[in-house]
Amino acid sequence: MSIFQNVKKNFGFGCMRLPMKDGNVDTAEFSEMIDEYIAAGFNYFDTAHGYLSGMSEKALRTCLVDRYPRDSYILTDKLSSQYFNKANDIRPFFEEQLRILGVDYFDFYLMHAQGRGNYEKYKSCHAYEQAFELKSEGKIRHVGISFHDTADLLDTILSEYPDIEVVQLQVNYIDYNDAAVQSEKCLEVCKKHEKPVIVMEPVKGGNLVNLPADADAVLRALGGGSNASYAIRFAAGCDGVFMVLSGMSNISQMRDNLSYMKDFVPLNDTECEAVARVTEIFASMRLIPCTSCRYCTEGCPKKISIPDLFSCMNTKHIYKDWNADYYYSVHTKNAGKASDCIKCGKCERICPQHLKIRDLLVKVAAEFEKVEA
Repeated sequence: MSIFQNVKKNFGFGCMRLPMKDGNVDTAEFSEMIDEYIAAGFNYFDTAHGYLSGMSEKALRTCLVDRYPRDSYILTDKLSSQYFNKANDIRPFFEEQLRILGVDYFDFYLMHAQGRGNYEKYKSCHAYEQAFELKSEGKIRHVGISFHDTADLLDTILSEYPDIEVVQLQVNYIDYNDAAVQSEKCLEVCKKHEKPVIVMEPVKGGNLVNLPADADAVLRALGGGSNASYAIRFAAGCDGVFMVLSGMSNISQMRDNLSYMKDFVPLNDTECEAVARVTEIFASMRLIPCTSCRYCTEGCPKKISIPDLFSCMNTKHIYKDWNADYYYSVHTKNAGKASDCIKCGKCERICPQHLKIRDLLVKVAAEFEKVEA
């Protein structure tokens, strides 16, 4: 079966960030977004059990699965390392995901966030072998991985498990040549192994939408689309990419994304030069490259809202005003402060960006709490 069979166009609905209301997914708005997305000719949905603390899978059941025929959409879910400790945990967890979503199979099932911190666990628990077995049973159509590490490890994984069919990578114009993320090098490895690529984080957790003023001015000077449009079109235009995911949080973001992905056109030379200039501006500011995935917050024993505190730090560096200090107090009023960190390292072990979170929290505390770094 072709991996592209039944996949319509090259733009996927990432369900890690959804419209929220009173702490829950706004199912009315989410349903409306799904309706417009499908009406525009798209059909690919991506989730994971931990997204929105379990609410993503449930909202997809309510807003997609219960409202559309199963053969009208493509559904991707993932096996995340925090939900199994031994081989016998995997199949029951998988069956629970099917039950929550109300489906009999997943079109794509990915080994989640593969990297040096967890790959050996997946191997020792025979996670890949079990996924391939579930495929043989018809409960998975295609087995793949999502990946956050260096190109040499990706090459190792694809060599050790050549039956992997697809790789999900973080690709955006900021990370493309970044020495840590290595997007371009990872794309080259996928090309070497003839694996199609799904792109995640094309707007880097919103960082390439809400740009610093001087970077924003570069893109505005083009006189064309939104900041998101340049980021998503950049990713979609990379060689080997067959799908770009966008985590859309409201209907206006959905409509903006659809406006340029319905009839996709890659960036032209002038637009490429502009995003290169934006990349240079970001590099000069030395911002914390957090994408606000929030994986780090679930296991934090001090309940520190790490992504929000990093956002305050970045805002302080960009605008140098009182606003960041105010929001720092908002985000720590009923949660831990940066100085409360006990340096257990749980956050760093799960961080897809491999940030030195403990060291960064020391700097955040020095900035906002006047704690000596």
